[in-house]
Amino acid sequence: MAKFSRIQVVNTMQSTGLVPLFYHDDVEISKEIINALYKGGARLLEFTARGDFAHKVFEELSKYCSQNFDDMIIGVGSVTSAAEASFYMQLGANFIVTPVFREDIAIVCNRRKILWSPGCGSLTEIAKAEELGCEVVKLFPGSIYGPEFIKAIKGPCPWTSIMPTGGVSPTKESIASWINAGAICLGMGSKLIKKDGKGRFDYDNITNLTANSLRYIEMCKA
Repeated sequence: MAKFSRIQVVNTMQSTGLVPLFYHDDVEISKEIINALYKGGARLLEFTARGDFAHKVFEELSKYCSQNFDDMIIGVGSVTSAAEASFYMQLGANFIVTPVFREDIAIVCNRRKILWSPGCGSLTEIAKAEELGCEVVKLFPGSIYGPEFIKAIKGPCPWTSIMPTGGVSPTKESIASWINAGAICLGMGSKLIKKDGKGRFDYDNITNLTANSLRYIEMCKA
């Protein structure tokens, strides 16, 4: 069961401005990634459940965060059905992220007052998601639309909260372009959770990139 209400999740998205996301099938490696992200200041995490038996990994990570990082909000991404969303909520998911807009997922998440963030690519999809109670819309893939899309959307709909994912880099220039365009927070995956030249995760670099990203976000919002 979720530890955090959807209002708490939204407030943390807005205050920190960063949602790291990753998937790995090894529980111990995943724990080290979480350690590195937390050390860098991240307080949200999206586990993109894309692999076989991903639910088993998430279950362990959910328990790990509850026991070691009381203020780390962990959710699940790449969810594509209401049944899957319900299952992960039972395992402790505090928010659900989807690559597409699905009304069935909205219904089960709203029933449990869990934040859900659907992948939308048009103003029509965004408006429909908001009519179904969506607090934060996922712009995916962000690289296709760019910051100008957010500016265009927020012109007629200034109340809309958008989180771009895909195409966001942990650089001052990239972060500034998205935040200044009006993004509420930024989803970052492989460009933040990087590997070294030997294909191993560089945990110190992940911590540094996370800390720098949060600093850039804070500067832009200020």
